Amino acid sequence: MMSQRTRIVLKSGKDQSLRRFHPWVFSGAIKKIHGPAREGDVVDIYDNKDQFLACGHFQEGSIAVRVLSFRKEELDRHFWDQRIGQAWQLREKLGLTGNGNTNVFRWINAEGDGLPGLIVDYYAGAAVIQIHSIGMFHNLDTIASSLLRAAGNRLHTVYNKSGGTLPDRPVIRGRSGFLMGNSAEGEVRENGFRFLVNWVEGQKTGFYIDQRENRKLLGSWSQGRKVLNMFGYTGGFSVYAMGGDASLVHSVDSSRKAVELTEKHMEMNFPQDHRHEAYAEDAFSFLQRVKEEYDLIILDPPAFAKHQHVLNNALQGYKRINQRALEVMAADGILFTFSCSQAVSRENFRKSVFAAAANAGRRVNILHQLSQPPDHPISIFHPEGEYLKGFVLQVE
Repeated sequence: MMSQRTRIVLKSGKDQSLRRFHPWVFSGAIKKIHGPAREGDVVDIYDNKDQFLACGHFQEGSIAVRVLSFRKEELDRHFWDQRIGQAWQLREKLGLTGNGNTNVFRWINAEGDGLPGLIVDYYAGAAVIQIHSIGMFHNLDTIASSLLRAAGNRLHTVYNKSGGTLPDRPVIRGRSGFLMGNSAEGEVRENGFRFLVNWVEGQKTGFYIDQRENRKLLGSWSQGRKVLNMFGYTGGFSVYAMGGDASLVHSVDSSRKAVELTEKHMEMNFPQDHRHEAYAEDAFSFLQRVKEEYDLIILDPPAFAKHQHVLNNALQGYKRINQRALEVMAADGILFTFSCSQAVSRENFRKSVFAAAANAGRRVNILHQLSQPPDHPISIFHPEGEYLKGFVLQVE
């Protein structure tokens, strides 16, 4: 028997996005709420003619409901086991769960796996959870149990790292902490390269898994080139450039701790190899003073725009950093440039890079258009899920 749930009725005409299976209901679309609606509750959504549309987690803010199902069903243990198990099976089909050369991947990618508000990354036996909604947080124990059932004996650690991602609500306690095991870090392999990941202290869940295939592509372009890796974090692109037989690799990041870990990764993968140097310095400052003519540059900055209201400033930031990189680029160079800002569309990012090339007076061709890898699936009904955009450019 179905439990009684609060009903949310939409305004006339505001049901069309749900009929196209978009997983968000915005607060401005709501006509009336029948019953109590506490943040995190499961609610049912109806159109203005009392026809059921979907159910999901209610929350305060612009996005009022994150849809979990377009069928009227109980969101019970069976539901969580099914969704989380399907996500694991997809990664099995992608060849990631039993791959000796790569044992780090995204297990659950929010809307892309039908679980909006939930991110889970897998690090060689550790599942790291990031929750973005109160509704998901209320189901944390159930989620952890489903992870264990899906992965079997592969998991030794489950860590909840939601302190920086959950909405700021006083009722929320225990935003981060171990749900199983106590390992805070470990060594992982990605395409055969070794990396140390600290999922407790590192950025995001500890490592930028979404650049795996783009790092591999970079390696194929690196032979004999002088490579500059800007915003290098812990040196992922730099390791692949070294593995691709670059003549030299310079890594730049404003964090001294990230630079030290980059140097450690170099020693793990290329002991006593002196082709690499790392600099703890602001990226814009480094590019202003640099005189070395690099012929392969990577620009992978943090999100310049997390919200639409700062979009214009972000686009100017992308234009500035790309223009300066193009100005110092050697002839016949290659630029790998990225935006991880969800608010920045691929077309807007392309226009910023176009303006940068025009201002720098360089002729530029697009060789590759890049996105996130298949373990970061994008629902065709939720184009906002394509947050990572990139171009590989030939600079004449």
